[in-house]
Amino acid sequence: MFSFAIARMRWKFRESVRLYMTIGMFMPLQVIMIPLAILVRDFHLTNTYGALIVPYVAIGLPFSCLIFYGFMKGIPGELEESACMDGANIYRMFIQIIVPVVTPAIATVAIFQFLSNWNEFMLAYILISDEAMKTLPLGLLFFQGQYSTDWGGMGAVMTIASLPMVIIYLFFSEQVENAMTVGSAVKG
Repeated sequence: MFSFAIARMRWKFRESVRLYMTIGMFMPLQVIMIPLAILVRDFHLTNTYGALIVPYVAIGLPFSCLIFYGFMKGIPGELEESACMDGANIYRMFIQIIVPVVTPAIATVAIFQFLSNWNEFMLAYILISDEAMKTLPLGLLFFQGQYSTDWGGMGAVMTIASLPMVIIYLFFSEQVENAMTVGSAVKG
């Protein structure tokens, strides 16, 4: 919805807000690690799923908004005009017109965000200390000892760990392929 408001609506400070959101992509994770750990502790989220979900969403938001902004800028304005002429309000237009057109963008963002969060190590290492809550990349540390490494077990776990990513890609692959035809919604 944010990208729709930035790409398709005209309002004061629209470009400033878009620039502010885009700058969030260039913020290094190392800069926010200590304040983030303090916030997680102060909000009593330590060793909970929220300790990782909230930062993952916040960190992924600028990239997602940029992808959606690009897709929505490519949607012909005639689609919105025809929906308004048919009597659709802005919410109905967004749900019934815009969302189906940006389905390839949804698939692209889902794949990139899943891959990014599935392989993320640093935040999970800092924010989760309970052994039962550790993520897969942290679990791979159990295969390394002080003097030896179980390469066979680590390779087996990494092979099994890649299966969810392959399944996600297969599930969304048709939508990603359709991303090239976004502009052909209106023919004329």
